[in-house]
Amino acid sequence: MNDPGSAVASTGGAAVVESLVAHGVDAIFGIPGTHNLAVYESLASHPELTHVLARHEQGSGFMADGYARASGEFGVCLSTTGPAALNVLTPLGTAFADSVPVLSIASEIPSGGLGLGKGFLHECVDQLGCYAPVTKF
Repeated sequence: MNDPGSAVASTGGAAVVESLVAHGVDAIFGIPGTHNLAVYESLASHPELTHVLARHEQGSGFMADGYARASGEFGVCLSTTGPAALNVLTPLGTAFADSVPVLSIASEIPSGGLGLGKGFLHECVDQLGCYAPVTKF
């Protein structure tokens, strides 16, 4: 866990959560998985950030889209790597087509394994490329 007086996050997951809180996010929709557990561990120390557990990654994306439409704030969905990340593409495409602000946070396999096709757990050949048509950044 992070030292509350520390200016630097101790893990990547902590940095993600602290950045969301700093940007005024109060809700996140997602499913925990092997590659995003550091984010979930950090959520436990931020009660001001409500997590809504989805039953499917596509549901988390549609929840974030609905939240953004209803609240006027950007919605946030969190998924793990590979197939889970790809399951968020339909709601992201819907939000993108309607100019609804949704932030999708998806984990990835270790960077040293990208593009090698070595069969890493949840490996996707070009996960980032899959997101390109339905995201702005």
